Amino acid sequence: MSCGSGFMEKRFPIIRWLRTYDTSCFFADLLAGLTVGLTVIPQGMACAVIAGLPPQYGLYSAFMGSFVYIFFGSCRNLTIGPTAISAMLVKPYVDKFGPDLAVLISFMSGCFVLLLGVCKLGFLVDFISMPVIIGFTSAGAISIASSQVAALLGIKGGGHTFIEYWINVFKNIENATIWDPVLGFTCIGILLILKNVPRWSKLASSRSEMTVGKKIWNGTLKYLSLGRNALVVLISTVIVVLIMGNGDPPVAITGEIKEGFPDVSFPNFEVVYQNETLPFQEAFAQLSSSIIIPFVLVLDSIAIAKAFSNGESIDATQEMIVLGLGNILGSFFQSFPITGSFTRTAVNDASGVRTQLGGLFIGAFVLLCLGLLTSTLKFMPKATLAAIVICAVMFMIEIHELSISLWKSKKTDLVPLYATFISSLIIGIDYGMLIGIGINALFIFYEAAKPDLSIEKTSILNTEVIIVAPDRSITYPSAEYVKDVIIRQSSQHLGSELLVVIDGSRIFGLDSTAVKVLKSLLKGLKTNYHSLCFWNWSKKISDIFVSFDGKDVELFKSNCTLEQLVSSDEGTSGLTRRSSSTSSSASSESTEHTWQKKRLSKMNISQ
Repeated sequence: MSCGSGFMEKRFPIIRWLRTYDTSCFFADLLAGLTVGLTVIPQGMACAVIAGLPPQYGLYSAFMGSFVYIFFGSCRNLTIGPTAISAMLVKPYVDKFGPDLAVLISFMSGCFVLLLGVCKLGFLVDFISMPVIIGFTSAGAISIASSQVAALLGIKGGGHTFIEYWINVFKNIENATIWDPVLGFTCIGILLILKNVPRWSKLASSRSEMTVGKKIWNGTLKYLSLGRNALVVLISTVIVVLIMGNGDPPVAITGEIKEGFPDVSFPNFEVVYQNETLPFQEAFAQLSSSIIIPFVLVLDSIAIAKAFSNGESIDATQEMIVLGLGNILGSFFQSFPITGSFTRTAVNDASGVRTQLGGLFIGAFVLLCLGLLTSTLKFMPKATLAAIVICAVMFMIEIHELSISLWKSKKTDLVPLYATFISSLIIGIDYGMLIGIGINALFIFYEAAKPDLSIEKTSILNTEVIIVAPDRSITYPSAEYVKDVIIRQSSQHLGSELLVVIDGSRIFGLDSTAVKVLKSLLKGLKTNYHSLCFWNWSKKISDIFVSFDGKDVELFKSNCTLEQLVSSDEGTSGLTRRSSSTSSSASSESTEHTWQKKRLSKMNISQ
């Protein structure tokens, strides 16, 4: 029973926290949910614009993930929904095939991520290194901000990569308006000021006595800062409505937004766009090149969950399951791919959310907006949305900070960092991630194939000894390298007695290829009258070696000093390694007598 209940709590975390849920939790979650809801509405619409979709698709994508996360999510602070990164990834497909393909990508990505979770493959995320992640997110942030420059200047946007965005801006710069950049840069300034006001207020308060009035004032500034996106949208929209009256708006506005809730239907597997039909087979072929999308969704969500876990354990497999379900169910409500949002998760955490139930109020607020406010949102200025996006992503650029740290610690990690960053900017963030992962994998394979071998040469009991100590397990990439190094070292002692000792104190793994290579090494050494011994290997590893062919168990020595090891080798395996040069009549003599005769014989020959 305990095993079953433990499994249920692991897969349905709501069971665990619902037991202790009380009124204080409810009001904390309500306040946090409303605060995040005020943030997700403008951000969601801005993300839809980034993806090349009508603004309402950002709202369609903003509620189902929050509802699903209530039951399956493992991090109370995390919120999942539309993000600038996910929007950027689907934009090339939307430009070619329209909104239906974005919804289909959400469904198929959800199925793929859910399959990874069901198969308990959450550990795959650990194979993507920090330099690759930072390079990807930094390039993504710069690309996303660059995509909004056109809207900020009041000109039409275009392109899919960082370079294309700026080429479009410079080509059309003469079409820039006056009031769009004025409004946009004003909004950026207000957003940055409101973001830092609580910190400035705290610094000022720390220098004087805290009164009730100051506490109220600090609290007011805090929630103004948390709701700054909604506040800027509200003010700028009201100003535009008042100025335009019955005439044309002075700035570019969002335009007509489809009112009401999204149509609930199964995703279209036959994509129809601009009077052309794309069969599922062709759509699937198109999507095969977007296999990076589900991995980016998982990576973003899990990384953000870990960042805001407050020391709690995050189950990557569970996060895959909830993200997969969120994308699958969201696609029935015309959602494009969703993942964890860093900005809204930070707002959720700062708002004091207590449980995942905060997602209920986020989703309910979005649905309320869809039902009542879409007619008003059409007056929202595009420059304001651009300002919100730029301010949200500018703090995701961390490449400069990491570069300094890596230069001081491990310079080789700069290669995958900048390879990911530069290729993401030039080629596109999806291919940039793949290139970064590929280069990182090459580094891993190289290190796996070239273990550090500590080599010590000494003479013990008149026997030349080479002690080789690998710093890690010997597996198929490194086996031949270890063998070649030992052969080169032993070749310097041709014609003399030599014992090669492989110290296995740091070897915790051995595969069949390595066993085969080590046994061939043993044969090669014997032909030169050299012997091999395995010192301080664990029984588990030695059993793998011996079980391969049932031989050479006597080569493994442990719990002894080097002197005892050499002495033992002279008395036992020494006879074996010299058996090819010993006459058949010598087999009746004792081992020690034979050894002495051989040594005297070689001394006479050398003289």
